[in-house]
Amino acid sequence: MRDRTTGGAATAGVAALGLLLAGCHTGGEGVRAEGTASHTPAPPKGALSASPAPKPSAAYQKVDAVALLKGDAKVGDDVKKSLAKPCAADEYPLDVTYASLTGSKTPDVIVNVMTCADSVGIGSYVYRKRSGAHTGYDNVFTNEQPTVYAGVNKGELEISKQTYAAGDKVCCPSGEDVLTYRWADGHFTEYDRYHTDYSKTDADEPQPADTGSEG
Repeated sequence: MRDRTTGGAATAGVAALGLLLAGCHTGGEGVRAEGTASHTPAPPKGALSASPAPKPSAAYQKVDAVALLKGDAKVGDDVKKSLAKPCAADEYPLDVTYASLTGSKTPDVIVNVMTCADSVGIGSYVYRKRSGAHTGYDNVFTNEQPTVYAGVNKGELEISKQTYAAGDKVCCPSGEDVLTYRWADGHFTEYDRYHTDYSKTDADEPQPADTGSEG
């Protein structure tokens, strides 16, 4: 998300990753988070660590995130198809976090959409409540690159994405990109990014069979 990401689903990538990838995501400190996915995988190495939002005492208003996404023209068809029905019972593959990112009087809504099978991130969105007589929410950030996950760090938006090198197993990415965004002039602008290479240990290598000894 180089200047400002406004989305567009990566259809081929989503189709492949929806079958194989094992994803993960983080919780939050100082923000209101709700997870409705059927299961919660362990965080990856270098996972986002949420920090207190500037207005932790601000009252949040719970939203119907599924309806919000389905009615949003900026949300890609592949993501909407993943929300056609719950993963199990009435549980949709969503994480919803309420935090102050845009300076609004009402906490913003951060929504992460994942695959049902593996909880792989396929879409991250930020919604800002409209002020004045026109009620509702505006989509002010969209990223639909596979393995994406949005979090909050010190009141700023952080986007993480796992990276894979040739030969990597789908369970074991080589690293992670983390991009940080600030809200200014009515939109998010990237101002920092870093990349982490994960270490490869002998634990991933097959161990020789123990033939034992005869006495």
